[in-house]
Amino acid sequence: MFQLTGNKNGVVGLGRIGLEVANRLKPFACMISYISRNKKPLVSYPYYSTVLELGTNSNVLILCCELNDQTKHIVNKEVMLALGKGGIIVNTERGALIDEKELLECLIDDKIGGAGLDVFDNEPHVPKEFFSLDNVVLSPHAATTRNSRFSC
Repeated sequence: MFQLTGNKNGVVGLGRIGLEVANRLKPFACMISYISRNKKPLVSYPYYSTVLELGTNSNVLILCCELNDQTKHIVNKEVMLALGKGGIIVNTERGALIDEKELLECLIDDKIGGAGLDVFDNEPHVPKEFFSLDNVVLSPHAATTRNSRFSC
């Protein structure tokens, strides 16, 4: 059974959204660390310089970064294996941040504990293999911005 309290959460991308995620985790007595383009001087959370280091020192990886040439497949098989059998990946940003083929393999082979996804590489098409897995939570992507006139 998964418990949020006491987990080591690694936030990939500590911009506006990443900071909101970290702030929402604080009341659950979670350990929070991060990776970002730059170390944030006013942030007290431990900073890691690579996603691999962050994955090695986390139970949960939460992806909050933008998709660009440097971040495409930032979570690859090596990062997933570093996260370990009990590790969980949460991605609500962009599907291509994760190597989806490797994620499926790691989930099927129990090399990581689970994933929470609402974005996929080839949206709106979700690989059918995800639907048969008990260690995955899927939801349709519903995004909004603070200044949006619309809400979800």
